[in-house]
Amino acid sequence: MKISHGLVATMLAVAGLATAQDNYPNKAITLTVPNPPGGVVDTSARLLNEPLARVLGQPVVIDNKAGGSGNVAYGAVARAKPDGYNLLISYSAYHVGNPALAPSLPWADKDFAPVALLTVATNVIAAHPSVPGNNLQEFIAYLKANPGKVNYASQGNGSLSHIGTEIFKQQSGSFMTHIPYRGSGPAVADVLAGQVQVFITTPPSVMQHVVSGRLKAFAVTGTRRHPSLPNVPTVAEAGMPDFKLEAWVGLFAPAATPRAVVSRLTADVKKALEMPETRQRADAAGIELRYLPPEALGDLVKTETAYWAKTIKAAGIKAD
Repeated sequence: MKISHGLVATMLAVAGLATAQDNYPNKAITLTVPNPPGGVVDTSARLLNEPLARVLGQPVVIDNKAGGSGNVAYGAVARAKPDGYNLLISYSAYHVGNPALAPSLPWADKDFAPVALLTVATNVIAAHPSVPGNNLQEFIAYLKANPGKVNYASQGNGSLSHIGTEIFKQQSGSFMTHIPYRGSGPAVADVLAGQVQVFITTPPSVMQHVVSGRLKAFAVTGTRRHPSLPNVPTVAEAGMPDFKLEAWVGLFAPAATPRAVVSRLTADVKKALEMPETRQRADAAGIELRYLPPEALGDLVKTETAYWAKTIKAAGIKAD
């Protein structure tokens, strides 16, 4: 019986793929982060990489690829070899917001395979101490009486802080000028310096500065007070019950990544997130760990993509 060279090559390729999957991982894994150091996205990656490395038995390194409202990082991982060694730390506003903000992107949701939801975080309406107002309603009154006098920072065009603040302006009937930055770190630096007055962002970026008094917080945008900021009211308590803003961070692989690799990753991510030291570090950072498996994360992306497309269109938000 003769066997064609093509069949032999195919059989060898399949055997090689199976061996690679069985041996996964056998080298370092890279987590590509679409933001610079600082903020909830980078912090989420750093909560995961060390415990995941212990579970997997291989180094897990972080590569911050900021720029292009996340599109630099997303495009890089979308084009990466689908072998489980280059993964995306995905930020909700980029993943579900960018498709509604840009006519063309170097990636699409179909380019990624969901692995696991990692974290969620409320946001803080934070301001430089020079901004008038002792509470949210006094702050809004000042904005209405002084349109254009206050600038607000965002993590970049199309980020959650951009979209969320525009929705805040719409719902409060106020006006502030948008100043985009490349991530939370430089935005916080300028708010602390008083170069920009307001930043609606996740707790890790501003929590220590609120506690120290270098910034003041008018409200948190979730349904519950933040445990590390117990004296800061929710937006509902502060008089804006319809305004809610939460961010999530998830782990994704290139779309053609073998199912066995994704299954190994999601199981080990769950183990890493359940470690007591991981939970302690998350609590200290003001981030909520919230694991979801691949199918549930995929459903979340679909639901939120539709919601944000509708919200962005209704609010008339456009990328600068």
